[in-house]
Amino acid sequence: MEQTTKMICITCPKGCTVDVTHDGATVLRTNAGCKRGTEYIKKELSDPRRMVASTVRIRGAIHPLLPVHTAAPFPKPRLIDLMAELRSIEVHAPVKMGQVILENALETGIDIIASRDMERIR
Repeated sequence: MEQTTKMICITCPKGCTVDVTHDGATVLRTNAGCKRGTEYIKKELSDPRRMVASTVRIRGAIHPLLPVHTAAPFPKPRLIDLMAELRSIEVHAPVKMGQVILENALETGIDIIASRDMERIR
């Protein structure tokens, strides 16, 4: 069933409002201002993904929480499950920036990475 949806392209800082006529995930027409916008709209309709930045608990460090992020955009429908998984994680200091905190999160092939160093307190 053909329908028209207004979307905001987040590919660049311009943030174009795009009218998309689509049948499910199939784009029929769009008024995107550039190729990147058209590709973003196609991906957003078929497999929306987001980068995630959050925290996990850490023991033995100066701060109680360690900032982490996804190594790649994560499937949007599974974000709530990912956040629940992150709430259950506790790591021990020391941790180095770039260290994998959770490998293959929710079997998506996407790792959760430490966003900063966190030294052990004495």
